[in-house]
Amino acid sequence: MAANVSTAYLESLPAVPDWLNKGDNAWQLIAATLVALQGMPGLVILYGSIVKKKWAVNSAFMALYAFAAVLLLWVLVCYKKAFGEELLPFWGRGGFALGQGYLLSQGALPATPHFRKDGVTLMLLAGAVLGRMNIRAWMAFVPLWLIFSYTVGAFSLWGGGFLYHWGVIDFAGGYVVHLSSGVAGFTAVYWVRPRMKCDKERFPPNNVLLALAGAGLLWTGWSGFNGGAPYAANIDTSIAVLNTNICAATSLLMWTSLDVFYFGKPSVIGAIQGMITGLVCITPGAGVVQAWAAMVMGILAGSIPWFTMMILHKKSSLLQKVDDTLGVFHTHAVAGILGGTLTVKGSRGVVYGGTGGIQLLKQLVAALFIILLLIRLVIPLRMPDDELLVGDDDAAHGEEAYALWGDGERYDESKHADYSPKYQQTPTRSLIGETGRGGAVGV
Repeated sequence: MAANVSTAYLESLPAVPDWLNKGDNAWQLIAATLVALQGMPGLVILYGSIVKKKWAVNSAFMALYAFAAVLLLWVLVCYKKAFGEELLPFWGRGGFALGQGYLLSQGALPATPHFRKDGVTLMLLAGAVLGRMNIRAWMAFVPLWLIFSYTVGAFSLWGGGFLYHWGVIDFAGGYVVHLSSGVAGFTAVYWVRPRMKCDKERFPPNNVLLALAGAGLLWTGWSGFNGGAPYAANIDTSIAVLNTNICAATSLLMWTSLDVFYFGKPSVIGAIQGMITGLVCITPGAGVVQAWAAMVMGILAGSIPWFTMMILHKKSSLLQKVDDTLGVFHTHAVAGILGGTLTVKGSRGVVYGGTGGIQLLKQLVAALFIILLLIRLVIPLRMPDDELLVGDDDAAHGEEAYALWGDGERYDESKHADYSPKYQQTPTRSLIGETGRGGAVGV
């Protein structure tokens, strides 16, 4: 090579370790960014938009807080508990992942090469308890569940724990992320108790269009979620991204078709649910199944969780007792189990994950019960009824989602006295449908 050729074209730059492929590293950075967009702003926008107006700020904040708290705890202790040296057959030895020497060393993960900050798991879990969980209890719950529950599943399946040695396959988090968040949300709902009756009977989204924007970011980011799992920019990555989108699209259309067939109208919120179940279902096998199989998984992901949510839930006395605000159990636990059991490996056609999935479920439920029981001794898990009537936003944060009132509420001059005279002429008139500064807010 000529002496005057720029060092930028050398295979190994002085600042790059010999083992590091720059193309793979670039894709990992992109994938990590896509995953981050799933949570912030994706789930923050989705949760803030899909609930009633009085819960919008608190719901978005629960997701935002989880994203920040998990990020910090991940590098302080949880990465090594999930992927470090074995402490127990289901748990790694925690420790810092911050030193330059450690960060520049080559990772050696025994299971699926997997290196990302999973704030998404706790943000998904939040969807089950929106609309009544005490925000201070949530702030205590997030770090405890991450340390004592999530890392158990991650090490058991990905970090070289006992489920990995059993041969359980989870390509990108169908069990570790989605089954865990769905089951944890279902269990948390039991302890936090239901929403108020008036909120359960009428819980309209405050902004369907914005919910679609959040859902779009979630879908787009899933290419990094599943595509980043191989830890390299290779054929497996391409297959994972293709299968992810095929399954999500098929599931969305299946869910929408069932809505039209049974209810006469295509539901936008239903379409979002169908999109999510497709994304969840394909996650365990995104890089190991063929594209036609991803389509079959999409058909099942758009129909089985639809049935459990729309039909079975209404007929089951047990499910009726559990007030899962956004149906996280159906969209993540049911779809996660479905994806795991449908994932096959190679020509043997062996279905993986049944035993391992049940074992993981038991571990997570046990850990969650203990955590919530401990928190309940110090902080009430549920907001008082008088605060629930007002709404989390005003009671917990002293803030509201919109400067002007929506949901059919009347204009209050005392609260908006600084607005232009145009909106102070008749204090009792509704602002919904007005144009200009007082345009329609909410749904």
